[in-house]
Amino acid sequence: MSTQSVPFEGSSTLMTALISITVFVAGLVGNTLAIYVVLCYAKMKTVTNIYILNLAVADELYILGLPFLTTQNVLSYWPFGSFLCRVVMTADSMNQFTSIFCLTVMSVDRYLAVVHPIRSTKWRHPRVAKLVSAAVWAMSFIVVLPVVLFSDVQETFNSCNMIWPEPKDVWSTAFILYTATVGFFGPLLIICLCYLLIIIKVKSSSARVGFTKRRRSERKVTRMVVVIVVVFVLCWLPFFIINMVNLMVIIPESSVTAGIYFFAVILTYANSCANPMLYGFLSDNFKQSFRKVCQSFSAGLETGPNSNKTTVVNQDKPPTVTTLTTPCSVAPQ
Repeated sequence: MSTQSVPFEGSSTLMTALISITVFVAGLVGNTLAIYVVLCYAKMKTVTNIYILNLAVADELYILGLPFLTTQNVLSYWPFGSFLCRVVMTADSMNQFTSIFCLTVMSVDRYLAVVHPIRSTKWRHPRVAKLVSAAVWAMSFIVVLPVVLFSDVQETFNSCNMIWPEPKDVWSTAFILYTATVGFFGPLLIICLCYLLIIIKVKSSSARVGFTKRRRSERKVTRMVVVIVVVFVLCWLPFFIINMVNLMVIIPESSVTAGIYFFAVILTYANSCANPMLYGFLSDNFKQSFRKVCQSFSAGLETGPNSNKTTVVNQDKPPTVTTLTTPCSVAPQ
């Protein structure tokens, strides 16, 4: 978690607020749209999309903590009290772990789908995916118990942070190593292993037979998950590198280092608003569903709240009635 805030001054304060607001709005709208289409469209309720739904929920909850972080950075103190400090820190950490755990589960699911397509059929079921997702959330809460216990408002800096018991340096170092291992490098190792095995399988099978329609579909889904994982790593790696460097070298506090750290932190939030864009670009089903929602929304704006408008009826033809189907009533295609 972040260390005490270093004040931003002048134009830096305005720039910080503008960047944070942009990321917040984009992430909120994008993830809300992703959650909506998975819940409302029957054809979207696949195993992969159930994991994406949980990832979108984690991203949405994570992004909701950004206004609190921005307020602390701009004011250089935490104005929301001890209770909200603990709630925000817990939610922030929990959704961080949930995101990487969801990506790990998605990668294992891709491994099963590509390497063991027949044997994994009974495991790759929406009901199983829901149980696995529930286990992911439960595991995330257990992992962040130290945050629940030790997060509070620091009296010295009046900032929301971790307050460790003595010896503080040992606790702080252990926590950074713990979060980096369990929340990033450990899952990343599992993810890399899954895709290494997938690459080996794809190369050996493609040398023997051509790709069927199902196999091409699996390749598209796998490519989407790979891109999501790569973007996650690129967005989170600077944050963990800074924390690891800070263990070996004491980074001096200044406006420059504060700006660097802010960039690393805001990049993690940017990842949460980038994911819905990746769904739209890389998945045809998401793209079509997003388009339907936008069309329904624009049609609703055109008709307006009052549908009792004067209509000119052709006397030579019977009147026709036009109905607007809501996304939740769309049948599977």
